[in-house]
Amino acid sequence: MRNLQKTSHCLLKAVVALGAILALVAPAVADESRRPNIVYIFSDDHALQAITAYGSRYAEHTSTPNIDRLAREGALFLHSFCANSICGPSRASVLTGKHSHKNGFIDNSSRFDADQPTFPKYLQQAGYETALIGKWHLHTTPTGFHHFEILPGQGSYVNPDFIQMDGSRKQFEGYVTDIITDKSIEWLENQRDKSKPFILMSQHKAPHRNWVPAPRHYQLFHGVDLPEPETLFDDYANRSEALQKQAMSIANHFFWGWDMFLHGKPTDPRFMGGLANGEYARMTDEQKAVFDQAYGPENQKLLDALAAGQMDDESLTRWKYQRYIKNYLGTIRALDENVGRILEYLDKTGLADNTIVIYSSDQGFYLGEHGWYDKRWMFEESLAMPFLIRWPGVVQPGTRVDAMIQNIDHAPTFLEVAGVEVPDDIQGRSLVPILKNRGQAPDDWREAIFYYYSGEATHRVAAHNGVRTDRYKLFFLPDYDEWQMFDLKEDPLEMVSVHKHPEYAGVREKMERIYHELRAKYEVERDAPGGE
Repeated sequence: MRNLQKTSHCLLKAVVALGAILALVAPAVADESRRPNIVYIFSDDHALQAITAYGSRYAEHTSTPNIDRLAREGALFLHSFCANSICGPSRASVLTGKHSHKNGFIDNSSRFDADQPTFPKYLQQAGYETALIGKWHLHTTPTGFHHFEILPGQGSYVNPDFIQMDGSRKQFEGYVTDIITDKSIEWLENQRDKSKPFILMSQHKAPHRNWVPAPRHYQLFHGVDLPEPETLFDDYANRSEALQKQAMSIANHFFWGWDMFLHGKPTDPRFMGGLANGEYARMTDEQKAVFDQAYGPENQKLLDALAAGQMDDESLTRWKYQRYIKNYLGTIRALDENVGRILEYLDKTGLADNTIVIYSSDQGFYLGEHGWYDKRWMFEESLAMPFLIRWPGVVQPGTRVDAMIQNIDHAPTFLEVAGVEVPDDIQGRSLVPILKNRGQAPDDWREAIFYYYSGEATHRVAAHNGVRTDRYKLFFLPDYDEWQMFDLKEDPLEMVSVHKHPEYAGVREKMERIYHELRAKYEVERDAPGGE
């Protein structure tokens, strides 16, 4: 009986959701005007400081010319932020236009409610062909797509598996970034209904951990010392003690095999053990030989130095940083090359003139800032996410946008582009008015963005939620009953919390007011000061 009731409840939810979708898309279905196609290229953990158009500190050694092309030919959003800096929740916010507490995907242990409305469902009903290829990471079967082919979980860089629409898995030999692009172009060329407008979500694993470059890029930075961030050896003074309790430091939290590509078991206690390089295990014998030839000599130099006692803590941290950042940037080289392949295909086929192309990522990432890798914290490097868009005939080439946007804005933007009315329960705002007005935001645009991270055992990053304006950032850590506030103009590296500084009393009062207003606006009920 319980199962019958549960099934009836699910069917009712689906019927109600479908009714809402049909009501919203009816005007668009009736309008057969030439609506634009959308190609949405979405990566994983791509930090702004690794994109040349955003001012990469690695620009002397490497660039992202194809991603940068979108900035030259379209718009670069300078203040694009995520609502929750972790993979699955960010993707759920993109699909629904809602914060995590509203769409139900709070952290990576959540399961996405496939019955809820999403922008692909609205576009599908409005006559768009919809496809998703690559990373999904929401633990349920994608809905709202005419075609999908997705990586299981985080997916693999080497000889990856893809889940097919019938639920089966197929393995493909090669490098995942290349294969996702192959499949994306194949869908564009041969699998879609060419009489309809389309949205293609081409979603990459790169540059997610464990940062295995394509073989052609194994030695991309051989013999080069890449620049270190100023805060690589941050001591976390003048801020919450919660920062010292994280488990995502380059110095202490890299695995011997998984992160550092060393074989066997650790010979030094300053590396974590127990997790081998699983990508190496997926390689053919021929692929392993190429990998070992590239990494073996440098690995042996390290082993010799460790055995001779020549690596003090600082020297070893610097070595770990170089291994990490070279591999991270190596994965981005292939990513950028494949963005170029998509752009070339659109040019060659004549699709470019009526196709919006977006490049974004689920969040930013720490490239050694504060001594960290990974994300989660509300500090700038992981809060900020790239957003570049080319829309021929609408967006003026070379536009730079200062308005603050979030990933909850992606869904309503796609709906307005397609001529679909934006539902009232979507919490984001369409970017179309900004795009059509040379990058200038409407007068009533938001003055602050809201962020909510629920906390997880992984990496031991404390729960916190807060707000950011154009100059200041405020967040609250409920487990510590503690506020942090930063002046981003005077302290862009976020090294000193000024929440208790008397000269910031007026700013603190205003920021706390904004914080409570946005909590009320977005109907956030948990983890507020005072025990809410």
